[in-house]
Amino acid sequence: MIPGGGQPNMQQLLQQAQKMQQDLAAAQQELADAVVEGSAGGGLVKATVTGAGELKGLVIDPKAVDPEDTETLADLVLAAVRDANSAAQQLQQQKLGPLAQGLGGLPGMPF
Repeated sequence: MIPGGGQPNMQQLLQQAQKMQQDLAAAQQELADAVVEGSAGGGLVKATVTGAGELKGLVIDPKAVDPEDTETLADLVLAAVRDANSAAQQLQQQKLGPLAQGLGGLPGMPF
């Protein structure tokens, strides 16, 4: 219910929405610029991803390379990338979670 029974101040709502959009864009840029790392095999394989989940680097310790057992190396690479992506998702929750909660405060928004 709007105090006084009037309509919501559209200018104020638009300003709130614009600020949230700017905050969201800034958070997304921070995620794109952020770098997180994941590892597997006790650090034998390390993957670096952006906060947005883009794979940027992969380091494989020569001790992890066995020409007779490439399956284990592939598993280590997958595990390191998954670990890095998990860290990126946690970072996304930290950066974007509060913004998503803030959208619930706008009247007429379905969140």
